Amino acid sequence: MGDQPVRRPQPADNRVIRASEIGRYVYCAHAWWLGSVQGLPSAHQREMAAGQATHLHHGRRVRTSLRLHRLAVALLLMAALVGAVWLAGRLVGG
Repeated sequence: MGDQPVRRPQPADNRVIRASEIGRYVYCAHAWWLGSVQGLPSAHQREMAAGQATHLHHGRRVRTSLRLHRLAVALLLMAALVGAVWLAGRLVGG
């Protein structure tokens, strides 16, 4: 008995559970079951496609905002460096 390895239960699959899937389950467990377990498509394909397009657009805008923020910080640091060099030159050359 003690020689046999302990068998641990394994999940049926290694799929990722997304927050949107949890939201569908919380909203309506039966609808989640029909779509996720039975594989039936949603009757709201147009709305889902529009939501996906909106999320993609929002994601692009967030990335652009982050890039612009980094650029602004880099420009501010460069301006501070140029100002410090200019001030040091005036003090030394005085």
